[in-house]
Amino acid sequence: MAEPGTTQQPEYYVKSAEKTLGVLLAFNGGAASLTVTQVADAADLSRAAARRFLLTLTDLGYVVADGNAYRLTPRVLDVGAGYLAGLSLPRVARPHLTELAHRLDETATLSTLDGQDAIYVARVAAPRLHTVTMNIGNRLPAWVTSMGRVLVAALPEEARERFYRQTVVTSYTSSTVGTLEQLRAEIDKVRGQGWCLVSKELDDGLSGLAVPVRRGDEVIAALNISVQAGRLGSVSIEHDLVPALQETARRIAEDFGGRTV
Repeated sequence: MAEPGTTQQPEYYVKSAEKTLGVLLAFNGGAASLTVTQVADAADLSRAAARRFLLTLTDLGYVVADGNAYRLTPRVLDVGAGYLAGLSLPRVARPHLTELAHRLDETATLSTLDGQDAIYVARVAAPRLHTVTMNIGNRLPAWVTSMGRVLVAALPEEARERFYRQTVVTSYTSSTVGTLEQLRAEIDKVRGQGWCLVSKELDDGLSGLAVPVRRGDEVIAALNISVQAGRLGSVSIEHDLVPALQETARRIAEDFGGRTV
């Protein structure tokens, strides 16, 4: 029977499993190694019990003695390996793309950069559309799309210059940038403002708005919505659409392991 003021655990509950996890989680404080006393305090164990758990984890290969202290070994990563194996970026992003597509009634897409191309890795069509003409895995020239320019803007300078050298500026519409110098200027603008609008450059009837998806300091993808040209006048790009995309990009990054606070 539980003592007054305590929570009754179910019959199946294995207290030693809780204590083992408590010992492992004691190392989450940021210290590279911990003494037996420090582990005992963090895991709410007696010093003798903490020592027994540490010695057992040492025998199993999850902890190693470091002088008078202990530290974790890389083997602890095995505990989360199964979860991480199923945690792909498209899978993480899809519910967020669905929410964004329904909120804005526009098609939402997640893309990555492969050489000179932006590749669609996840896509949710606007609710008003019955068909989707661009499928997962489809490629578009990165230089002439909003998501591509966001991804190029995030490249290190050397890689960005290599991208420019391999780019052939082609006139898709009368609005397409006409020279490599103009393209450089557009991408410099993207680097400064943190988002990109490409209007009617690839198709006369379509515009694209994109923001980066960041994990720490790394841009891992670009989030884009396709906007019919006639719909742009009814909303504010900077005050309505960009914040909505940035918030969705932040949520995708956090769910994919990008939380920094």
